[in-house]
Amino acid sequence: MNQHTFNMLEFNHIKDDIAAFALTKEGREKVQNLVPSTNVKQIEAWLEEVSEAVEILKISASVPIHGLDGISTILANMNKGAVLKVDQLTKLYDFLDCCGKMRRYMRSKTFYAPRVSAYVEVIDELPELEAEIIRCVRGGRVDDYASKELLKVRKQLTIQEERLKEKTMQMLRSTKYKPYLQENVISQRNGRYVIPVKKEYRNKIKGTVLDTSASGSTLFIEPEEIAIFQDQLTWLLTDEEIEVQKVLTYLTGMVEQKEQQIRLAAETMIQYDFLFAKAKYCRMINGSKVKINQFEELNLIHARHPLLGDKAVPLTFTMRREEKALVITGPNTGGKTVTIKTVGLLTLMVQCGLHIPAAEESNLRIFDRILVDIGDGQSISENLSTFSSRIVNIIEILEETNDRTLALLDELGSGTDPGEGMGLATAILETLFQKGATLFATTHYSEIKEFAEEHPGFLNGSMEFDLTTFSPTYRLIIGRGGESQAFAIALRLGMHPAIVERAHYLTYKEEKEYRSPKIDRWKLKELEKQVMTNKYKQKQTVAKKNIPLYQQGDNVKISPLDEFGIVYKGPDQQGNYQVQVKGEKISVNHKRLTLYIAASELYPEDYDYDIIFQSKESRKRSKLLSKSHQENITIDYFE
Repeated sequence: MNQHTFNMLEFNHIKDDIAAFALTKEGREKVQNLVPSTNVKQIEAWLEEVSEAVEILKISASVPIHGLDGISTILANMNKGAVLKVDQLTKLYDFLDCCGKMRRYMRSKTFYAPRVSAYVEVIDELPELEAEIIRCVRGGRVDDYASKELLKVRKQLTIQEERLKEKTMQMLRSTKYKPYLQENVISQRNGRYVIPVKKEYRNKIKGTVLDTSASGSTLFIEPEEIAIFQDQLTWLLTDEEIEVQKVLTYLTGMVEQKEQQIRLAAETMIQYDFLFAKAKYCRMINGSKVKINQFEELNLIHARHPLLGDKAVPLTFTMRREEKALVITGPNTGGKTVTIKTVGLLTLMVQCGLHIPAAEESNLRIFDRILVDIGDGQSISENLSTFSSRIVNIIEILEETNDRTLALLDELGSGTDPGEGMGLATAILETLFQKGATLFATTHYSEIKEFAEEHPGFLNGSMEFDLTTFSPTYRLIIGRGGESQAFAIALRLGMHPAIVERAHYLTYKEEKEYRSPKIDRWKLKELEKQVMTNKYKQKQTVAKKNIPLYQQGDNVKISPLDEFGIVYKGPDQQGNYQVQVKGEKISVNHKRLTLYIAASELYPEDYDYDIIFQSKESRKRSKLLSKSHQENITIDYFE
């Protein structure tokens, strides 16, 4: 399957709709990477999976699929020397908790979905790892009781910080420093405690200026009296960070020991997300699990285009094993293109393991390739016309087609001379059929309808048209080509039957009677005016063609070339003569000829004109044949 097929059949829209049901980023990516299979057993397994997932959703639509966010990043960095951060360990715990919920959820669905529920068995329970993570990590940080050393350091931190605050408050309350302070407030700059001092009293307090107010009137100074307390606090903070890293390294080691189990659990959960996204979509479109085969019949019953929803008209038809081609005719906007797109898209969906909006009794063939030529593929950059670009696409289809190919061809042969287009379309259909392809083609050419009727393996179909409402019904009728709706519509709109009958004869070279619907006497008179002959019209005299008669051997002048030639023979019914010019015989209409010198003035009465019009070799052979029969001698006479 190529990208052109996916684009033309709008399969990417189907994948977007499925992806909207996925709960995780990884699940959505898996949906976007969905490709059809050609293995019948694989497809049947996929279809069975979706059927079981649909049954599970009927019982309980709340499937515990969550906690996968960030797991891919965690797995990608495992055993690479990186220590897991607190937030990553929290996400991992949520994921393991989610896996536990999925195990309990699926074990209660074994009776309804034995295949799908069995997948949960590959997810190992990791209670020790879960317990250690929840013991060591609480409230978005490593817990005080994660290790004895960490608990000891944090207690010392608390004591030292209280001492620092108390010493700072003493300075603020001191009468010695009170006149120099802007306000009695303790603040921090770069993690160190400072007091606000008025700018003009900078030299009254010994210490380090760590910051200045926006106006510049206040200096934030760390006094020398509390600097030693600050340094002790900093050393303790460093000790705390060392102990925290020890705990995180310990937990990271435990996680890395269980990498394979975690990776397998993540893949299984992503698969569940992917599977239930497909199941939810299939429920939305009221899809059914249909039968599949490789070389048997193709049977669609009440099938609808999934992107049209309730607006789609159900499609029903059957192609037996020996029937390989369906030619669909009908008026424009009658639903021909939608019909072949429906067949192609539903086939793609089934080969991706999806239920389709059709009756369960439907039966679809499985194909290695689905090749499509639909719509206007005009390429401005390559300077190709619509016809040329489609022929390029058809050539690719011819090269790739085999007996496991489904070919969808829309308006084959259009965009060029009708006669040549019809011939080309017929030849392409015949070739693809001989290569064993299954064909669906739409056309307006009546000759292709006749071709399909005469050749075994071909079926004719048409899109139904309601003549009472002058609108298509979008229903496919199998077994006959489309009627000449142009004639029926013209008759319905009030054209005289005689004119329509003449048009039918000119088109199909057969007599057919058309009758107008019942109309009143007044409208009947109006109708007859269309064919009524005006008895008072002036008789037109047809001038007879005055074709001058030239004799063989006459020397004539040819316009507008202003060349001279000798009349060989003529005229025909159109007044054309064969004239020899510079040893070559050409056809020239009498209107372009003017007598220059008559043959009677140039040659005697018994003159042999073969001397002029035949070659020396031809005259020699003619003389030999006139004497006796000679084998292997031929004479070419120019017409």
